Amino acid sequence: MPPPKALAPPLPSGGRAGKDQTGERASLRAGHAERGSPRGPQPAQRRGRTYGALDLGTNNCRLLIARPGPDGFTVVDAFSRVVRLGEGLLESGRLGDAAMDRTLSALSICADKLARREVRLTRNVATEACRRASNGLAFVERVYKETGIALDVISAAEEARLAVLGCHVLIEPDGPPALVFDIGGGSTELMLVEAVSRDGQPAILDWISMPWGVVSLAETEPQWPDAGDRLAAYERMLGAVAPWLERFDARLAARGVGAVQLLGTSGTITTLASVQLGLPGYDRRRVDGCAVAADELVTLCRSIGLTSVAERARIACVGPDRAELIVAGCAILEAILTRWPGGQVKVADRGIREGILRTLMARDGAWPTSVMAGR
Repeated sequence: MPPPKALAPPLPSGGRAGKDQTGERASLRAGHAERGSPRGPQPAQRRGRTYGALDLGTNNCRLLIARPGPDGFTVVDAFSRVVRLGEGLLESGRLGDAAMDRTLSALSICADKLARREVRLTRNVATEACRRASNGLAFVERVYKETGIALDVISAAEEARLAVLGCHVLIEPDGPPALVFDIGGGSTELMLVEAVSRDGQPAILDWISMPWGVVSLAETEPQWPDAGDRLAAYERMLGAVAPWLERFDARLAARGVGAVQLLGTSGTITTLASVQLGLPGYDRRRVDGCAVAADELVTLCRSIGLTSVAERARIACVGPDRAELIVAGCAILEAILTRWPGGQVKVADRGIREGILRTLMARDGAWPTSVMAGR
C-alpha cells in the first residue's frame, strides 16, 4: 500500500459502547483529576455523568472513563493493553488472525468497563492499522458484533486534531508556534499549532502524517545481535524518516516559521523522558508537563538504539513490553529533534483520549464550549 500523502491542515470542527493494567500508568488512576480544562458552572444533572474515550492504535488499546468536574475532568476508570494489532501489516497488508484475537480480548474488557460504569456517551476510534488494512472494515464489523463497541476509523487529520486538542494546554502561550508530534504505532503525526488558542480551539496551521510508527518502522529491521549491525539498522531507520521531515520543514520555512516550541505526546516520548529523569518506575505526575533538554534526549535515543533487546528490557521504565519497539521510536524521535534542534522538549502524557473526552463533554453541555481551552 502506498504511503499516505501529506495533507493540508483540517479545519477545527460518539460511538456505541458497548492482563488488565488498571490505572494504566499513574496518569490514568481512578480519581485522577485532569487539569488545564475549562472552568465554570456545570448543570447539576450532568455532573455525575460518565464519558468514555477508546483509542485503538496499531500497538495499544487504551480506554479512559471520566466525569466532568469543576476543574476539568476526573478519571474514574482506565485500561491499557499492548495488542499489536498492526503486527505483520506492513508485509501482508492485512490484520492477522492472532492480532485480531488479542485485540478483541482487550476490547471485551473495555466493553465490560463501559457497561459497569454506565457510560453515557463514548467515542471509540481506530487509527492507522484499521485505515491501512485491507480487512480493516471487516474487523470493525466483527468488533461490533462480538463486543457491541462501534469503532470509528478516523482519518489522519482527525487523529492529529484530537491529539492536539488533548495536549495543547501544555503549549506556552507566550512562545513561538508549537511543533506537536505524536509518535504512534503505525504512523507519526506532526502538527504546527498556534501558541494561543482561538475560542477554545487550538489552531492547526499545518500538519503531516508519515507512515512510520514504532511498529511499522520496527518491522523493517530484525533484532540484530551484533552491535555493528544494530548501528547500521538504526541509521537506515533514520533515513526512512528523514525525507518526510525535510519536506515538512520546507513547508514551515515557506511560511516563515523559524523557532518552534516542541511538544511530544505518545509512549515513546513519555518513556524516554522517564528514563532521562532517572525514575525507578513510571510516574505520570513527574512526566506529564515536564521539559527535557533536546540534546540529552538525542544522546539517549542513540544510546538505547545500539543496545540489545535484553539490555533494553532491563532499563527502568522500558522493560520487556517496550524493549522490541523502543528503538524505532528512538529513531523517529532523534530524526525530529535533529531536524528542529536546540532548546527543550515539553512532554505530554495525554492526547487522543483526552481530546475525545473534552469534545464529548463540551457537546453534551457539561462545559461551555467557549472555554474549552481554559487554564
